[in-house]
Amino acid sequence: MGPLTVAAVIFDCDGVLVDSEVLAGPILAETLTQLGLPTTADDVERDFKGRSWEHGLDVIRARRGGAEPWPQLRERYRAALFAAFDERLRPVAGVVAALDALDDAGIPRCVASSGDHERIRRGLRAAGLLGRFRDEAIFSVDDVAHGKPAPDLFLHAAERMGFAPAGTAVIEDSVAGVQAGVAAGMRVLGYTPAAADGAALAAAGAQPFQEMARLPIILGVGSR
Repeated sequence: MGPLTVAAVIFDCDGVLVDSEVLAGPILAETLTQLGLPTTADDVERDFKGRSWEHGLDVIRARRGGAEPWPQLRERYRAALFAAFDERLRPVAGVVAALDALDDAGIPRCVASSGDHERIRRGLRAAGLLGRFRDEAIFSVDDVAHGKPAPDLFLHAAERMGFAPAGTAVIEDSVAGVQAGVAAGMRVLGYTPAAADGAALAAAGAQPFQEMARLPIILGVGSR
């Protein structure tokens, strides 16, 4: 497939800008297991990836037969997650060069994530990327009524940024995020470092790609 023609780019955060999924999944699985709900990282990948915290609580209630999640769950999970961010979080490989190329081409961008504002900024700061996005160009699921896979977050971000949906590319790594971008009428690129994971993103409507450093080429703003 040839390069796209885009006027703006919306990035998801976790797994797209910051390499946080490898930290967050095992930490959430371990926290739930310690609280009495045996959970694996694969379970988290299937049930939680790309979705809001509230969606995750619904999953937990269902798995517990309707019982409410533990009051200490969020605090315990976030304490462990933020400690891991501060110690080990890195940018996704190739994303710094991709952001540089977008800057050179004058392509505006923003972040639209299923995380809350604190988590987004903590992750971007720990990975050294917070300064790459203006404060008013960071959007959270907390800003809208319905999270991904609903299109609300991407449409809200586009409206606030002045992006026309048809000319906007969304960069996502989850099926729910891809579905949200497609529903918003945007072109969706599915970042999938493991080639085997590309089929699910493609089935949801994304154009899969494996190397973030190639993003500018795919967008038509980089050199081959």
